[in-house]
Amino acid sequence: MAAQRAYTTHPLVLRRVTVRGIHQVTPRMRRVVLGGEELAAFTRDGVGHPAFAAPGFDDHVKLILAADGDVRAALPAQLPHGIEWTPAEHRLTRDYTPRRVDPEAGELHLDFVVHGDGPAEAWSAAAREGDELWFVGPKSSLRLPERLDWIQLVGDETALPAIGRFLDERPLDAPAHVLVAVSDESARQELALREGDTVTWVVAEPGDAAALEAAVRALPVEAGEGYVWAAAESRALLPVRRYLQRERKLPKDRLNVTGYWHRAEAPAPEAEASADTVAAPGPARIPSPLPWLVTRTALRLGVVDAVADAPGLSAEALATRLGVSGAGIDVLLPLLSSYGVVVGADDGAPGLRLGPAGEELLDEHEREEYTGHEAELLLALTHLAPALRGGGSPWRLASGGTLHEAVAQDAERYGELVEECEQLVFLLGGLTADPLWESVGTCLLTGPGSASVAAALDDAGRRPRMRVAEDAVPVAVLRGHVPAPDRIDWAAGPADVAVAAKALAHRTAEEAALLLTRLAGWTRTAVLVEASRPDGLSPHAAEAALHAYAATGSPLRDSAAIAALARRSGWEVERTIALGWGTEATVLRRA
Repeated sequence: MAAQRAYTTHPLVLRRVTVRGIHQVTPRMRRVVLGGEELAAFTRDGVGHPAFAAPGFDDHVKLILAADGDVRAALPAQLPHGIEWTPAEHRLTRDYTPRRVDPEAGELHLDFVVHGDGPAEAWSAAAREGDELWFVGPKSSLRLPERLDWIQLVGDETALPAIGRFLDERPLDAPAHVLVAVSDESARQELALREGDTVTWVVAEPGDAAALEAAVRALPVEAGEGYVWAAAESRALLPVRRYLQRERKLPKDRLNVTGYWHRAEAPAPEAEASADTVAAPGPARIPSPLPWLVTRTALRLGVVDAVADAPGLSAEALATRLGVSGAGIDVLLPLLSSYGVVVGADDGAPGLRLGPAGEELLDEHEREEYTGHEAELLLALTHLAPALRGGGSPWRLASGGTLHEAVAQDAERYGELVEECEQLVFLLGGLTADPLWESVGTCLLTGPGSASVAAALDDAGRRPRMRVAEDAVPVAVLRGHVPAPDRIDWAAGPADVAVAAKALAHRTAEEAALLLTRLAGWTRTAVLVEASRPDGLSPHAAEAALHAYAATGSPLRDSAAIAALARRSGWEVERTIALGWGTEATVLRRA
């Protein structure tokens, strides 16, 4: 049986509220009380939306602000079941945890850390009764395990709203051990502690990783089944995460570590100009790929993990440990030192230690940039020029086969695609609410997003019998990701509807047409869930089409491209359902 899913999804609704009151909780925390009709169920533009719900103690709503003050121009488009982030040059968004939700009073409380910087804190400082605020969310709520003997809640000042709400509402009956790092004694708050609870306050600079790690290590290790929740500055949490995972060996379903904010890096000394010097304008510098390639090499060789596990290693000992030549290590280490991955390679120190960049690379999400699926696509782009001249995908030119052929035989690579599709579950409300499900008894799933479709159907109370049309390796990967795998037939067969979720994103046009032809042998109705345009909130939106081209030889397939592929395989487009974030569900019927 698969483990219980960690999150419950919610409809994404754009809401307008107004300020009802402002209270100074401490010299370091300001509380804004918000209210309005749109916290209840409401109708906008003829479409009904459910009442605001944020049942989780660490739920997040996304506040929408604007650098030029024109918030209305920065608002996303509200879909019947979701949000579309349309381009908006001056849009600013910030995530905040509801400190209290009072449905009877129609109120929402948000706490803002008073630090004198940032657009959200500036808004809260200037807010007056009657001022409006727009927000979206939450998109999901954390599900804690049903039975726990204890829980540890770790955070800095930004985590106090979530910690305070947990202690007020007690989503589970277990002793809570709280650790909060604050920048000043005045930031301490009264917390609703019970018998058996403990609280530890640590005074440290915001983002002080060493202080936070030392405090977490000092917490007693309780017996029994426990859970650790931690939220603070993202880099400060890296050593905490490593300690909890590697030394305390907490499994994934007993740990939730979230970076709530990012500390801005100070400019490098060479980038700073003196007061009496004016830099002459020059051409923009195109960054060198060398740091990326060297960092990727260090991760693939195991340099980062080896230095983390045995700090103080000499260069010679490191080479022996990794099974590489001393000459090769001598070439690599000075560069890694200059990039901050390791220190001690050239400063006369007795041995090697991880630098700031190396500490970050202990986080699995950080290293994916260098070793994951997108890294492989990036390397394939070295063949972009011949692909553009002769046709075909850069991936095929680089590897000799298509990306689909590679992932169909590689469980680890397919697993990466499945994990990339996990966010899809938050966008599928428009699909699961569609009337087509009213007559569906069996559903055939295919594509790495199948697990998200199964989860979304489960959340929506849809219970068709499900089948999976995948080959052996993808099926083995999907089993561990879908809810209630005992309700699924792990073999293809006739179905009332087939849903192909991100199944075309790693297929060439020829492979996509072949899949659609196969589906036509099993069903008369099919739904294709694909990203048709870049995510408007992503800072890398402009790169999305290039990544798609690297994978398949085609840019992101819009509605017209999907329709053309469908017609090649004997399908007709019946309608398109906008899901948000640039994603659409295209409903096909056999011609």
